Amino acid sequence: MPATAPPRPVAELSFEDAMAELEQIVRALEEGRQTLDEALAAYERGTALRQHCEARLAEVEGRINAIVATEDGLATRPVAP
Repeated sequence: MPATAPPRPVAELSFEDAMAELEQIVRALEEGRQTLDEALAAYERGTALRQHCEARLAEVEGRINAIVATEDGLATRPVAP
């Protein structure tokens, strides 16, 4: 059986890639065909993916909140990186 490549570090994943992998992990856990050790490793990876996605969403939310209402309508303000 060929060796599989190790998964990419979570921090390198886009939001979309992280969500897709998280969905695969959830499906695999729901099927219950993994050994206990495999399920635990998948759960830990899933937790890291969820945290990554939540952080990305918080970042985007902060950028969206940078659009503020003014007396003249909508304006934007600089957002710290």
